[in-house]
Amino acid sequence: MPKQPAFPGLRDAMKKKQTRRELFLSEMNVVVPWGRLLGLIEPHYPKTGRKGGRPAMPLETMLRVYFLQNWYALSDPMAEETLYDSEAMRRFAGIELGDDRIPDETTILNFRHLLEQKGLTEAIFADVNAHLADKGITLRSGTLVDVSRRTPSVRVSLRKIIDAPSSTKNKEKTRDPEMSSIKKGNDWYFGMKAHVGVDSRNGLVHSLETTTARVHDSQVWDGLLHGDETSVWADKGYVNAERAAEFAGPGKFWGVMRKAPVGGELHPLDDRINRLIAKVRAKVEHPFRVIKRQFGHVGTRYRGLAKNRAQLFTLFALGNLFMVRRKLVA
Repeated sequence: MPKQPAFPGLRDAMKKKQTRRELFLSEMNVVVPWGRLLGLIEPHYPKTGRKGGRPAMPLETMLRVYFLQNWYALSDPMAEETLYDSEAMRRFAGIELGDDRIPDETTILNFRHLLEQKGLTEAIFADVNAHLADKGITLRSGTLVDVSRRTPSVRVSLRKIIDAPSSTKNKEKTRDPEMSSIKKGNDWYFGMKAHVGVDSRNGLVHSLETTTARVHDSQVWDGLLHGDETSVWADKGYVNAERAAEFAGPGKFWGVMRKAPVGGELHPLDDRINRLIAKVRAKVEHPFRVIKRQFGHVGTRYRGLAKNRAQLFTLFALGNLFMVRRKLVA
């Protein structure tokens, strides 16, 4: 005779171990600035559902489901199914099975489109960074812990290629026309680029630009600097005499990898400098590791630059919170 199922809440209360998913969601529940993000989106969110249809889902529920999508690389249909399967995710979203409606894939899709069309993911990114600055976590030049000894700087990372599907086995029978191919080393890649400016002290992303893969990295340089840098750190693609001259004064440092002269070899001193620069620049890999390994974002999910750009702003905002979650919890 099968056992009588226990009530979900009672079964959860009797658990002896907290899973990694539950631990992660409990931490993120604490560190996400829900109040200011909900206030940001609320003016754009419909107060009621479609005419003659069901009432609109609660805004906080939809925002929490949207973040779950990004943390676990879920499509719209899979996000709906996972909410039915996972008690931990329902609890995080504030949904009680049997008492509350679970948003269907169309509702989830419409919410994502709202954020994309209103430019709200860029606003979420900016608001999260403002929240971190308010909390006293060093970000850009706004909240320096010790101005007399620490100077604002930026580390620039480019050439972060995000792969897009190159197959033509789709409804349009074509590859994404807004993506492009680029050769890196001996390999060809098809997709887009995410260009980020990262704070050199804590590894948090403070600026983001997206382009098709064939756009040269140096073309977005100005968009990645916040203007108060006393040092910059970048690879050889940014070697530029005029830009270097701007950082030639006292108290400034041009941390761009040195290049060997044409047909010659790199000077031993420049080689030592490059090794030092590389150690500093290593921190720029941390945000990409988070969104690729922790959040599972290894390639574009949508067609077109605009939708993928919108998602990247959300991913890096959540990535910043993830990297400093223990400081915020403490």
